[in-house]
Amino acid sequence: MKTTTIFAIALGLGSLAACNKSAQQQAADNYQANADNAADQVQSNVDNAADQMTANADNASDAMKKAADNSSDAMKKAADNKADAMANKSK
Repeated sequence: MKTTTIFAIALGLGSLAACNKSAQQQAADNYQANADNAADQVQSNVDNAADQMTANADNASDAMKKAADNSSDAMKKAADNKADAMANKSK
C-alpha cells in the first residue's frame, strides 16, 4: 500500500511539473498567439478591402451601363423626332 501511495504522489507531482511552463516558454506562447492574431487581422482587412473594391467596381459598371442606355435612348428619340419633322414637312 505504501508503494502505491508513493507512486500516486510521484505521478501527481510529475503532472504538476509538466503543467508549469517557464517564463520564457509562456512568453513564446504569448508571442505566437499575438502573431497569429495579427495575421488573422491582416487577412480580415485584405478580405474586407477586396469586397469593397468589388462592390465599387460593380457600382461603377452599373453607372456606366445606365449612362450608355440613357445616351442611346436620347439619340434614338432625337432621330425619331427628326424623322417625324421631315415627314411632317413633306406633307
